Amino acid sequence: MQRCHACNRSTRTASRIQADFRPDSCLGSFRIARTLTPILKQRLRSCNGKRGRKTTEGPRMSATAGATKAIVVNGATIETVERGQGRPILFLHPGIGIEADAPVLGELARGGRVVAPSHPGFGTSDLPKGMSTVDDLSYFYLDMLDQLDLNDVLVVGVGLGAWIAVEIAVKNSARLSRVVMANAIGIKVGDRETRDIVDIWALTADELDEVSYFDSASGKRDYKNLPEAASMAAARNREAYARVCWSPYMHNPKLKNRLHRVKLPTLFLWGTADRVLTEAYGRAYCASIAGAKFETVERAGHFPHLEQPQEFARRVLAFAGAPAHAVPQAVRA
Repeated sequence: MQRCHACNRSTRTASRIQADFRPDSCLGSFRIARTLTPILKQRLRSCNGKRGRKTTEGPRMSATAGATKAIVVNGATIETVERGQGRPILFLHPGIGIEADAPVLGELARGGRVVAPSHPGFGTSDLPKGMSTVDDLSYFYLDMLDQLDLNDVLVVGVGLGAWIAVEIAVKNSARLSRVVMANAIGIKVGDRETRDIVDIWALTADELDEVSYFDSASGKRDYKNLPEAASMAAARNREAYARVCWSPYMHNPKLKNRLHRVKLPTLFLWGTADRVLTEAYGRAYCASIAGAKFETVERAGHFPHLEQPQEFARRVLAFAGAPAHAVPQAVRA
């Protein structure tokens, strides 16, 4: 790996971001890119113009604080966080990515071995050639489960991650035991003239925080002053999210008619303050899966795992039948 003498930044990371981050792509419609693009261009210029000496390949650096490991699946290196031991819990993050030190991972680890990868193209994970849809991501994770030889897997997904989770369950549930879907996207509920999901790429950063969180301050980030790795990861997350969700917007037109194939116990968790999606959308989604249960999470919006991590984990682990001592106590409002 090469590093820049001037800033000691990885030119490999810079090259990957430069290759993936295209302001003229669909991400350009996401207004937050107006803040990130000049910052990234400046940082990339500082690295690409000054090549350092070759050094021994070291551990891949995480985009966020906390321990991570690299898993190679079909030639793609995937940034992965692992916590705990025991029954496998595959945590699939929403479009904003996952931070290695997210409290929810520690809470879930009370009840098993949490495996939380950054989706291909997100964070510092490689983007395999030709991977451009949620359908592609679901097959990728089926390959990952085979490679890691994980069985009796509890799959927990939020937002985009919930969509991926149900696509996996529709295709092949042999290695799965249960599915938890929080504030899930992925299907069309209304008619063609009805917008089911807010057009997030038409919103400013502040407007997006307002519709996404119970407390909008929860989502505010100072992008201009983020560490280099974090700002690059944020840019990759937003472009990768747009890449797989842009068209058709936030859904697979064929998925709704395939949901009858989900035979696993399924729980929908829903942050009641979500204004990206309505609770009615979530209940209609839930009704499309035989036997699925629907529960609400108070004082949380589109990302209940972030705003109410302990309560989120309590619901998940109770649904999974974890021992009582492993389930966090109910949180009092």
